[in-house]
Amino acid sequence: MTRTAAIDRVTDYFDAGTFQSDLGDLVTFRSESQNPADEARAESLRYLREAMLPRLSAMGFECEIIDNPDPRGGPLLLGDRHEGDGLTTVLTYGHGDTVRGQEGMWRDGLEPWALTEEGERLYGRGAADNKGQHLINIAALEAVLVERGSLGFNIRIVIEMSEEVGSVGLPEVFERYRDRLTADVLIASDGPRLQPEVPTMFMGSRGGTTFDLVVETHEGAHHSGNWGGLLADPAMILAHALAAITDRRGQIKVPEWRPGSLTDTVRAALKDLPVAGGEGPEVDPDWGEEDLTPAERVFGWNSFAVLAMVSGVPDAPVNAISGWARATCQLRYVVGTDPEDVVPALRRHLDAEGFRNVQIRPHDRGFFAATRLDPSHPWADFVGRSIQETSGGPLHVLPNLAGSLPNDSFTDILGLPTIWVPHSYRGCSQHAPNEHVLKGVCRDALRTMAGVFWDVGTRH
Repeated sequence: MTRTAAIDRVTDYFDAGTFQSDLGDLVTFRSESQNPADEARAESLRYLREAMLPRLSAMGFECEIIDNPDPRGGPLLLGDRHEGDGLTTVLTYGHGDTVRGQEGMWRDGLEPWALTEEGERLYGRGAADNKGQHLINIAALEAVLVERGSLGFNIRIVIEMSEEVGSVGLPEVFERYRDRLTADVLIASDGPRLQPEVPTMFMGSRGGTTFDLVVETHEGAHHSGNWGGLLADPAMILAHALAAITDRRGQIKVPEWRPGSLTDTVRAALKDLPVAGGEGPEVDPDWGEEDLTPAERVFGWNSFAVLAMVSGVPDAPVNAISGWARATCQLRYVVGTDPEDVVPALRRHLDAEGFRNVQIRPHDRGFFAATRLDPSHPWADFVGRSIQETSGGPLHVLPNLAGSLPNDSFTDILGLPTIWVPHSYRGCSQHAPNEHVLKGVCRDALRTMAGVFWDVGTRH
């Protein structure tokens, strides 16, 4: 009954191939929350009933599967294992839904709904985001439970099936079931490590707002010879409007989108953190805020991106001036940016720049607000020391993830300090064909989380 024994047990779970087998079972569920078909919604419910409920019940969780109050969202599972009044209570979380499988786009030999092992990689939709990550945490809890005979703390769990559509309904569920979700801390996993070989911990995430910019100038498309020079070109107007939002290196021009929250404390936390290297595209040193470091640009600042643009018929262009142009845009923002003022601030800015004819159409899907916990918080210190005791090496600590998570529901509704320990890496191709996890990262993460959960049981 020792910490080492719990870590050895979960290591054996991986080395025997049981983790790979369990993950393979989870990947077979076609739980695409972005797919509105009834079959996809049924798969989300089946994931909770057949994959999560039996395993959690066997661990002593009292579980309930509840309907999502938002018709766009899938069901949720709430679970509670109570060991005693006065003990620390941990809330953990995972999402079993995935983005679309993108069948036919994966390379030869791979398919989204079957786990494929090649060398150090395990391929399959959801392997990294997020089935593999919450499987790791559940398996680590199981190892501690077997070795100690108890956890030594109370544990609550939320598994949702709507994260990839903005966690629609999650805030309403948290408001409704607040008493069943109270805890001392959230310890959960999503997102990537900065480097595969070094554990990462982050305490919040950037927020995100997505919207379309639309220019409509006239009905229909008209011959570019007969009407060129007479009809306004909506694509050109839109291009100039976008150029008014950032300069040529992507530096934001909208005053309210330039945060004042990059404090000396945050700068110190981000100092020397790696953002380049490993798999993935090469970082462009001449893109983004010129006087910030790369780490400050991605973790401490806002970024604007054009996700897609269209005018006319790109696949079959004709000699005509289109009557419309559209760009789908996104602002990723940090704490210090007012989420309610993101779109109004852009409206004011475009009007001032002479683009009153550019419409802003916010997307109606949910998205997440920015959150951040001070890296010196006692829970951050506790979990960080536990991770380093297990790994024996360095730890990357981020005030917030560069991406977005439903962390605001945990912080703003439940009032929790939030600690995220990611079990993937930046080259995992999440949301793309060929999604995968690294076996070495999974094995290391199982050991790390067994150590964390063991240590929580000694924290009184």
